[in-house]
Amino acid sequence: MTEPSTQQPCRSPLPPTDTHSGGRSTVPLDTTAQLLTRVTAQLSTQLSLVSRNGTRRPLPRTRPPAPLRLPTAPPTLVVVAHGSRDPQALRTVLALLDRVRDLRPGLDVRLGHIELNRPLLPDTLDGLRGADAVLVPLLLGRGHHVKHDLPAAAAAAPAVRTRIAAPLGPHPLLVEAVYGRLVEAGWDPADQGSHRTAVVLAAAGSRDPDSAQDTRRTARMLAERLGGVPVVPAYASATTPTVPAALRALAARGRHRTFVASYFTAPGRFASAAASAAPGTAALPLGAHPAMARLLLHRYDQALGGVLSVRPGSRALAPHLAALSSLAMAPP
Repeated sequence: MTEPSTQQPCRSPLPPTDTHSGGRSTVPLDTTAQLLTRVTAQLSTQLSLVSRNGTRRPLPRTRPPAPLRLPTAPPTLVVVAHGSRDPQALRTVLALLDRVRDLRPGLDVRLGHIELNRPLLPDTLDGLRGADAVLVPLLLGRGHHVKHDLPAAAAAAPAVRTRIAAPLGPHPLLVEAVYGRLVEAGWDPADQGSHRTAVVLAAAGSRDPDSAQDTRRTARMLAERLGGVPVVPAYASATTPTVPAALRALAARGRHRTFVASYFTAPGRFASAAASAAPGTAALPLGAHPAMARLLLHRYDQALGGVLSVRPGSRALAPHLAALSSLAMAPP
């Protein structure tokens, strides 16, 4: 008598066959529980669309996709130069603008003059109708041109949304440009400890006390850059001391090795007069020094920060002038 086998019978992995279909495999039918689950889920979905009073609930609204926003071009940088009858002045300013474009490709950089050279600032603004622009003065202090001429030109161009940047000085980048030109003219760092050495910072001059304050602050910053060498501001017009007078005063104090640093953005009548008074080689105007290009973009970026703006047709200039003062004196 054989014992019953304890092994479970092998189950075929294949689905059951339909004998009426010639032995071909078919998909098994759902169980009763599976059918009830599917019916319940479909019924719940339908009931969720019906309110308690038997009416059909409105389908949820889908929000339309947000419109695609294309990046807008940055405001045009309008460099505002004074202008000069010296043909070298325009060539120097154009070279500086090329440096600015090299530093920031794609930025629209244009030139406008206050006087003497074309294009004049009103003509430049006229070519920007409907656009945004930042006026960056190629001027070194808060004189008449910065306080009055630029806001007036902006107010006279109502078709242009305009911001006015601070003048270039005082600023460490400007001091770096002055120092670079001094080195080119023969300044030797070994002279820093000499009691015979001094520097005259030759500027254009202005009757505006804020302009003179800016020049004096630059002179102090340059003295620090030179390791404590005395730096005396002097002027070609409007105020004193003149460059020759400053040189004589330094010689009377035993400072016989003196350098004349050019505090001019481009060649011109005043720059030439200051250079002719130098006992030796005078430094060249700041011109297209790399630090000048960086400083122009720095002032442009500062103005875009919302510190100063002039709305089309605006005549209330007092707040703008106050913002100019605070921006010009702000640290880098």
